[in-house]
Amino acid sequence: MAHEYRTQRRMEFADTDMAGIVHFSRYPVFMETAEHEFLRSVGTDIEVEWNGDRISWPRVAVSCDYRKPARYGDVLDIHVTVKRIGSKSITYEFVFSKDGVETARGQITAVCCVVNHGEDIRAIPIPDFISERLEQAPSTE
Repeated sequence: MAHEYRTQRRMEFADTDMAGIVHFSRYPVFMETAEHEFLRSVGTDIEVEWNGDRISWPRVAVSCDYRKPARYGDVLDIHVTVKRIGSKSITYEFVFSKDGVETARGQITAVCCVVNHGEDIRAIPIPDFISERLEQAPSTE
């Protein structure tokens, strides 16, 4: 199981530092945006209603390694791969590249949780209607 999604993002002026290089802090934002696009592509979202509860995906781990600088105006290819689906969590890998050259590689682990207002957040098993959609996502295998 290695489900995948591909997207692109043009680097905007607001993404860069004084040297015109994409600031390291922007990559987690790009990863999250690509994750949301992936979830919508399989018919779900980062937040859904289920059995009267709000279900969402708080992060428990985020990392990124930077290989080569990206600059203002560059169009980065973003390849999202579902590395692991557990009973309550999902781990994504993100590979950023420009013209086939890797610029960064990151990872997010998120846990399926009930996030109702006024209640403590609590982890739950991934509901079947979500795990089934994730299982039907395109695969690299």
